[in-house]
Amino acid sequence: LFSLRAFLYVAVEAAIYVSMPTLLAGYDGPPKWIAIYTISLYFSLRAGGRFLGAWMLNKLSWSAVLTICSGVILVCFAISIAGRVSWGVYSLPLSGLFMSVIYPTINSKGISCVPKSEHGAAAGVILFYTCLSAVIAPLAMGAVSDAMGGPIYGFALATGFAALLFIGLILNNVFNPAAAVFQRADQSDYTPVSREQVSS
Repeated sequence: LFSLRAFLYVAVEAAIYVSMPTLLAGYDGPPKWIAIYTISLYFSLRAGGRFLGAWMLNKLSWSAVLTICSGVILVCFAISIAGRVSWGVYSLPLSGLFMSVIYPTINSKGISCVPKSEHGAAAGVILFYTCLSAVIAPLAMGAVSDAMGGPIYGFALATGFAALLFIGLILNNVFNPAAAVFQRADQSDYTPVSREQVSS
């Protein structure tokens, strides 16, 4: 499940630095400079989002934070579909503010679900799905864009990935399937986890 979440997240992230420049190419509205610097704005906001994410993780459970952030990302992508380039030029870079916390949290929580001696193996599995998504998702978005005749269709596919990620994180927040694994970690040779960490 953690690997699947990582797969979906990377598919969403790839839409920004692979498809967004094509989607926003030719933008001539005000202010025009935003379209030129969208990638720089995205990564700047993603860097700033590390601080926002750290603050949120101190206030809320990790599963709630991921649900909220993935929901806002979905809204940003949906706005770019509904409003096309004139809205996407603002909403897509803004999504970086909420992306920064997702992958590190998925990765660390996934690794924490296995014994300490297997942390390297767990990290390798998650990394495999990360790399797989980085190959498959851009190819899929490009193929859809070519087949349908425009980059907006590839970005619609990316919005579908964002929706699946959001739904998966809602289910994770509701059912919390990893809680039992974290509890077993307290009772075995797993990495020690406090009761407060389990509940959060």
